[in-house]
Amino acid sequence: MELQKLDRYAKALIKEAGRKIRQSFSSELAIESKADANDLVTNIDKEIEQFFIKHIRHDFEGHFILGEEGFGDRLNNLDGYVWMLDPIDGTMNFIHQQRNFAISLGIYKDGIGVFGYIYDVIHDELYSAQKGQGAYLNDEPIPLLESTTISEAIIGMNASWVVPNSYIENEGLVRLVKDVRGIRSYGSAALELAYVATGRIDAYMSMRLSPWDVAGGVVIAQEVGAVATNLNGQPLKLLGQDTFLVARKSLHDTLIEKYITLK
Repeated sequence: MELQKLDRYAKALIKEAGRKIRQSFSSELAIESKADANDLVTNIDKEIEQFFIKHIRHDFEGHFILGEEGFGDRLNNLDGYVWMLDPIDGTMNFIHQQRNFAISLGIYKDGIGVFGYIYDVIHDELYSAQKGQGAYLNDEPIPLLESTTISEAIIGMNASWVVPNSYIENEGLVRLVKDVRGIRSYGSAALELAYVATGRIDAYMSMRLSPWDVAGGVVIAQEVGAVATNLNGQPLKLLGQDTFLVARKSLHDTLIEKYITLK
């Protein structure tokens, strides 16, 4: 398969999906809750995922799709080409703010990320990368990340993990909050990955993410020198949920060794 043709196709599909999302702002949303009352899904999430699946199935026979809204394939391996899609990453922001959400797409072959895309629909910012070919923001190269220190770092993290919880020892994160320059939380894993890749923040962590949340962003972040693992420092699971950490190389191991202790 010609990879550049695949890249052009994916970018065009993403931009068209973004146009459809922007058009939806003038219509009333149908909002539902998933298992968690705060885990929301709208008719637009579902429609955009179905839009992608319709075109991918028609134009790339034999490719598989992992989609957040469940319209894709049920897979027990990552053989062949797999498109990992979150049609609207940050649905709560989409509903309440009509900003701070993104389309997230990773295209993998035999478990290896080939292409990654994050599209900030409102700001018309398309972050993209091909493995081994660097990362780009609206087709302009994103520079490699430089080293920084904990005291100068801005960390993306949900504030709920700083209070006592059943997932992670909060005392370490309290120390982290005191030691770093700042903490941010944007409500979209895809955007936080894009912000790590562009140096807007220096690391991002989460207790539970799915493959479609991070598949595109990991390809982008790795192309600029960031390190992405779970919170134990192990390779990510791409067929199920996992903890997640992406950071500048100079920060990654320090965060795990000094501040992160899972229960």
